[in-house]
Amino acid sequence: MKRQRLPLSAHLAWSKLNSVELNAVEIQHVGGSPVDKGLAVVASQDLGDRLDCGPPEVLIRIPRELILSAEMVAGWAKVDGCLRDVLMAVGAFGKTDRGAVMIFLTMQLTISSLVGLEKLGVAGPWTEYVRFLPSVFLPTCWAEDEQDLLVGTSLQFALSAKLNNLSREFQLLRKSTERISWCEKLWWSDKTGSLNFQDWLDADAWYRSRVLHLPEVGNAMVPCIDMVNHRSLEDATAYYDQDSNGDAVLRLRDGKALSSGQEASISYGCKGAAEMVFSYGFIDESMMNAGEIVLDLEVPDDDPLRKAKETVSESPPRVRIALNGGSMEWESSFIWLICVNEEDGLDFKLLQSTDGGTELQVFWKGEYLEDVSSLEGFLKADPLWEIFRLRAVSLLQGRVENQLVRLDQSEQTIPSGYPAQPQSQAWVTAARLRELEKQLMENAIVELERQKVILIDTECVRCYLGGVSGREQLGGGEDFS
Repeated sequence: MKRQRLPLSAHLAWSKLNSVELNAVEIQHVGGSPVDKGLAVVASQDLGDRLDCGPPEVLIRIPRELILSAEMVAGWAKVDGCLRDVLMAVGAFGKTDRGAVMIFLTMQLTISSLVGLEKLGVAGPWTEYVRFLPSVFLPTCWAEDEQDLLVGTSLQFALSAKLNNLSREFQLLRKSTERISWCEKLWWSDKTGSLNFQDWLDADAWYRSRVLHLPEVGNAMVPCIDMVNHRSLEDATAYYDQDSNGDAVLRLRDGKALSSGQEASISYGCKGAAEMVFSYGFIDESMMNAGEIVLDLEVPDDDPLRKAKETVSESPPRVRIALNGGSMEWESSFIWLICVNEEDGLDFKLLQSTDGGTELQVFWKGEYLEDVSSLEGFLKADPLWEIFRLRAVSLLQGRVENQLVRLDQSEQTIPSGYPAQPQSQAWVTAARLRELEKQLMENAIVELERQKVILIDTECVRCYLGGVSGREQLGGGEDFS
């Protein structure tokens, strides 16, 4: 869709027209290379270092009616029949926070693209605001050869799954609305339609990179405040909140000051490098390690209970590994399903439900598990806990080693002449992610080996391995020493 952008110089007029308070701050383009930071909130005079103990200074105040949330979209649909038609057509998706906001953004893009050409729906403050928004450089919006730079990282399959999901959503939008006359004409017609998949990618990127969680309305996009860039929690100079009127406010942090021309910043939260790339398109320059890595898990093909385990799992089949300094933590409820089997005490039963259907239930040594994630607690209470723990650690070590091999092998697939522009944002971001994840995995392998050595030396494991079939039950004959 052809976007009609507004110059940044028009932003001040938009703010005044919509009762937005900008107190000694303004929106500026700060750019940057190789990572373009885009727009930012910048102090227009010195702020902070007050001697009084009053409430924190308010830098920006946004009226509640401008906060873009599912609640606001529902209210807007009462006066905009075109928006209402689309929301009703897509069904449950349009009732979710993200679905409602993305459809609203797509509507505003459409209305703004028709300025001076055709009237559609009801224009409002967001019709103009979307014309200020820059494109967001998330991996979903990278070129195909740039996305190939993530092969071997933890984002490789996450990105593929996200793109597939976005494609399904776009097809749902098309299938649900192609019989609405104006949608057929302006969105889908080969001759006059202009909505394409890239527009949907942009709307998703805007939402994921700009959404805030507010106390009263939940997930929402907040104009102007959504242009504040990220710094680590220690370095962030501001924070957002809602006041007693429900307005969104950006406040200066206690003890922080801004010099004229200095950029205000907030913390997006304590996130790992992969999540920063996936949701925001960059890695915090202060990050010295990946923070964490999330890897997918699979039940072995030769596991007789494979289908049952995959069916009952209530959480994604993945493991999260965090390594900070010398300590490592990992968590996964799914890995415990992989590590035990029928001979250990795991059992599945297909029971008839009251409505005539069937339900697959999980049992541990005859006790029903209402929540599959509670299996770890039962295993910890079992006399063979060190055995189960050793299986999990060994499986996890193998999974990390396999991922590290994938990452190393993928280096050979990157064209030697790439990139044509050596300082491209995608290249710099992907290269940094690869470096940090490789470092984390190498350290994790060493730490998991240390844990294995400790577990193997426990009395429980030594007695178990001394049994006739112990080594087979531990892992199909693997050498745990």
